[in-house]
Amino acid sequence: MAVALIVLAAGKGTRMASDLPKVLHRLAGAPLVWHGLRAGAALAPELRVVVVGHGGTEVAAAVREFDPDAVIVRQSETLGTAHAVAQAVPALAGFAGDAVVLYGDTPFLSEETLGALLAARARADVVVLGFEAADPGGYGRLVMDGDRLARIVEAKDATDAERAITLCNSGVVCADAGVLAELVAAVGCDNAAGEYYLTDIVGLAAARGLTATAVRCAEAETLGINTPAELAAAEAAFQTRARADAVARGVSMPGPETVFLAYDTEIGGGASVDPHVVFGPGVTVETGAVIRAFSHLEGCHVSRGATVGPFARLRPGAELAEDSRVGNFVEIKNATLGEGAKVNHLSYVGDAEVGAGANLGAGTVTCNYDGVSKHRTEIGAGAFIGSATMLVAPVRVGAGAMTGSGSVITEEVPDGALALARARQLTKPGLAARLMARLRAGRTGRA
Repeated sequence: MAVALIVLAAGKGTRMASDLPKVLHRLAGAPLVWHGLRAGAALAPELRVVVVGHGGTEVAAAVREFDPDAVIVRQSETLGTAHAVAQAVPALAGFAGDAVVLYGDTPFLSEETLGALLAARARADVVVLGFEAADPGGYGRLVMDGDRLARIVEAKDATDAERAITLCNSGVVCADAGVLAELVAAVGCDNAAGEYYLTDIVGLAAARGLTATAVRCAEAETLGINTPAELAAAEAAFQTRARADAVARGVSMPGPETVFLAYDTEIGGGASVDPHVVFGPGVTVETGAVIRAFSHLEGCHVSRGATVGPFARLRPGAELAEDSRVGNFVEIKNATLGEGAKVNHLSYVGDAEVGAGANLGAGTVTCNYDGVSKHRTEIGAGAFIGSATMLVAPVRVGAGAMTGSGSVITEEVPDGALALARARQLTKPGLAARLMARLRAGRTGRA
């Protein structure tokens, strides 16, 4: 059965106390809306529709960054969840299959839960995802009659008996796309809030002779983000789970509580991650690699046997081959280090290709930016770059070549050549002592 995904991401998120649209607040290095899209991707949907509203241009841009083929529709007025789904209905024209409604501020739904939601469609026309709440509070209640979902009651509209129900509504719904469109079109706003509730489709379905049921999941999966405190709690929950998963896969992590992972971090079993390491989005670390303390990685790939840090920074486009070394206070950006290459101390390597076995001395800098454009540096296999060398790109240092310490290299260094580019030293015997004596005498005179 084909699946269409509808992600509701139109809310302003007033309680976030921020001008940033709620679904653009970041969790594990990614906007909240990405988490909803990523969860829905487990269903292999043929069509993805995202409903935007507040900050629609910015939200749409973030959605397209994650999924360029997603269909963006706008909800000009926030009149409730059913109204939001109704904005997506025209995008479903001609689609035959099930539609699943998810939320851009609910990041933790599992593939297993969504699979169970779809499977339940075999026994009901409408399927709602519910959870047993420790504190039902303001959640809508699922009123069950055996396996049949009789209706959903919003907390503000519930009777005392209905408020005692602990099976609560997550808001996630699955139904045939055509049926969903018909039911949503029939929803009214005769309720305490004057809004069009998606929950009303259950009662409408029953009135039309259709069936509804509920699938249960853990309450933690349905966690929605509405406040900064809830976002912080969600981050803590994500990190706890991600660290535990990494350790279970065989990653050595002696201080896991100090390591922060992104939503898509991939670390192979047998890799080692020291305390106080931060992973931004887009990082892959292969088995046997070592990431030492206080390093920051994003958008990079670290191969088997490579070592990073301590106090290193790998920026997007950094590619470390097997057994390469990046040491303390070294920054790598949009650069490839060949097998066994070493950049061990106090260096910046940007927009460069470093050959296998090359060794860059302390203080090496690739001067890649001229104020307008970026330029590349090529360092050949086995080259030795002397400490404090400035490589003014575009420039090439050949295989097996060397540069003298303190050189400023502006021209190509052929294979096997030695380049020296520094002023000749001039020594004045005794001048330092005489100069210092004169300076001290001047200070004494002023006192």
